[in-house]
Amino acid sequence: MKFELKELTTGYRSKKGEHVVSRFITATLQAGELTCLLGPNGAGKSTLLRTLAAFQPPLSGEMLLDGQPLGSFSAQQLAMCIGVVLTERPDIRGMRVREMVAMGRSPYTGFWGKLSENDDRAVDEAIRQVGIHELERRMVHTLSDGERQKVMIAKALAQQTPIIFLDEPTAFLDFPSKAEMMLLLRRLARQMQKTIFLSTHDIELALQTADRLWLLDKQPASGSLVMGAPKELADNGALPRFFSGPGIEFDARAMRFHIKTS
Repeated sequence: MKFELKELTTGYRSKKGEHVVSRFITATLQAGELTCLLGPNGAGKSTLLRTLAAFQPPLSGEMLLDGQPLGSFSAQQLAMCIGVVLTERPDIRGMRVREMVAMGRSPYTGFWGKLSENDDRAVDEAIRQVGIHELERRMVHTLSDGERQKVMIAKALAQQTPIIFLDEPTAFLDFPSKAEMMLLLRRLARQMQKTIFLSTHDIELALQTADRLWLLDKQPASGSLVMGAPKELADNGALPRFFSGPGIEFDARAMRFHIKTS
């Protein structure tokens, strides 16, 4: 399923008027690709992600799912097209992992609906894809951050949406868990032909795992977004321009940032 943005402007409306966060974004997310949204603090990554997920309206422009305006979809239809995994740790007690993953089936069963054999198969497959079979009888509140994040991704997979948005999925994780998470998302995008889009501060992991990068500028006065494959953005100077600073240099050949110590 193709997700298109046309001249999208994001931000907030209040009694004082409009506050623009990002402006005039025209871009496309493709099936089978892992796309990472990068940018400095305050650039509006979370605002853009919330807008794409239909949690808040855009200020102007269009968002299209396979050519149809996002606003023409009902809430249930959107829940069958877009899965969302947020940064917040779910504070849930008294629920086992399998029950949490099964919550992903609610667009099909209703919140209190009984799972059919097809629903159970979808839950089994999601657990298998993420590799958390040994956790399914555990209580959610006893899990580590990395385990909990895998459960939330399994829940999104059980939802069987062609598109999955994630807000900072590697937050709170140690480095091996961050790498494992990014590789898992890359594999899911490619093997299951999912459109996976995530925001992250882990620049170097994104450089090594993403198919495409979206670089969001902190200054929304003109076009706010630069897009491309990691190597393309390294070669044309976009990466060092967005993330340069005192004591930091970018090695385009190694695709790494270095701290100058002398």
